Amino acid sequence: MKKIAFYTLGCKLNFSETSTLARILEQKGYERVEFNQKPDIFIINTCSVTDNADKKCRKIVREAQHINPDGYVAIVGCYAQLKPTEIATIPGVDAVLGASEKFRLAELLGDFVKEPSGKAAVYNSPIEEAVDYHASYSLNDRTRTFLKVQDGCDYPCAYCTIPLARGNSRSDTIANVVRAAREIAARNVKEIVLTGVNIGDFGLQPQTGQDAQPKETFLQLIQALDEVEGIERFRISSIEPNLLTDDIIAFVARSKRFVPHFHVPLQSGSNAVLALMRRRYKRELYAERVAKIKELMPHACIGVDVIVGHPGETDEAFLETFHFLNELPVSYLHVFTYSERPNTHALNLKPVVNPSKRADRSKMLHSLSDKKRRFFYEQQVGREASVLFEEDIENGQMLGFTENYVRVTATYDPLLINETKSVLLTGLNSAGLMEVTESIAEPSVVHFQ
Repeated sequence: MKKIAFYTLGCKLNFSETSTLARILEQKGYERVEFNQKPDIFIINTCSVTDNADKKCRKIVREAQHINPDGYVAIVGCYAQLKPTEIATIPGVDAVLGASEKFRLAELLGDFVKEPSGKAAVYNSPIEEAVDYHASYSLNDRTRTFLKVQDGCDYPCAYCTIPLARGNSRSDTIANVVRAAREIAARNVKEIVLTGVNIGDFGLQPQTGQDAQPKETFLQLIQALDEVEGIERFRISSIEPNLLTDDIIAFVARSKRFVPHFHVPLQSGSNAVLALMRRRYKRELYAERVAKIKELMPHACIGVDVIVGHPGETDEAFLETFHFLNELPVSYLHVFTYSERPNTHALNLKPVVNPSKRADRSKMLHSLSDKKRRFFYEQQVGREASVLFEEDIENGQMLGFTENYVRVTATYDPLLINETKSVLLTGLNSAGLMEVTESIAEPSVVHFQ
């Protein structure tokens, strides 16, 4: 029995697909092991959102060679679709599989035998051929499960390579997603995170074409999932502001299982920069979405994606973004520093922001994010909340998340892992984590600090 190990770079969607690939190969008789346990085969699932992701791929290949110089190394994922020839020249790489080929990995690579010539085998068809939908979800990697409901994107954002790496938008059916959720529930998973490239676009079926009307909607999907027994929480990973409707927000507010946590990409608080980015909304719409969430769910957590240093972002435009975010009642920021990506429209835009200025702007927004998160946490002190505890253990403490995504620390108790408990949030510790008192539901069983 050959041993196989996986390494995932990038987003939650990649984690769901890696887990599914692992299950496919385990069913064929391969033994899944950790990366450092000298596997015979290394599968590296890549991202290519930033230049740093490409560098990480090369580093992981070098590490695989160090662990087992005779190991077979296959690269899949977005980087593999975008730059197959470049990857094939990396020392130690034996195979490269693009978007249409990665789920045919076992079929195409057979017994994972190195080519006698020493050259990497490349399987990479044009992205226009990536029209099939492959259902995926993660298992046994974390307490929560990432359930893929959609893939690809029809939005031509100026800075983004994802449509070039994953193809047009396409999604599963509601019936299939509900069936997968029930399978996950049967494995005692308590929380499912819905993931995809552009999940608000849910409903476009494979091969229907970019201009087709969705057969089903994201609202209909979450309404159906809300009835799935055995799952305590559903969390929406990320949804575009122009696709986050009042009906979706209102449904989450009254639902049984969907938690009050939204991650809504902004990218810039300047309408001029949003236009350069080819985003499909203005900052006024974004502010309306945030206000509606807070109106219906005052304690909701709202996360924001923002890009600094995009071409055309002047000092004045950046300050617009900073002040806009400072005034919004959001909870945390995911800050991305713009990096040039081949074959994107942003390469044609001026003025180009120099790297040192990009770094300075990133630091400013990271600092703002820390302040936003702390203020949000402080607002939760004194509230009762439910916490799903995870296997993360640090210095005798275990960690978990409330329904509205407050990270909680408590004294380690093995009985609490993968359990949802009611707690009282009492205050922040020196690391900025929320401390809790005894369990409200079972004070005689659970021992919190």
